[in-house]
Amino acid sequence: MVDPISNTDRARTLRWMKLGTVLLVGLSSGLISIQGDASLELVGGSVLTGLLVGATLVWYLFPAADAIAPADRRRGGP
Repeated sequence: MVDPISNTDRARTLRWMKLGTVLLVGLSSGLISIQGDASLELVGGSVLTGLLVGATLVWYLFPAADAIAPADRRRGGP
């Protein structure tokens, strides 16, 4: 039988997912502006704006680490 995931592992994984989402949104907005032949200033501005939008999305969509079910609580088990 496999032990449940610890709360610190859950929090660390959630933190990496949040960071990855912010970077994905920010860098993809920069790549889209590069594809549109934007100047270097516009590419930098779109990356910064994308990072802000990504941070807002993460704040709105992802739960806090405390909102995740703790590892010591079992669901539906005997």
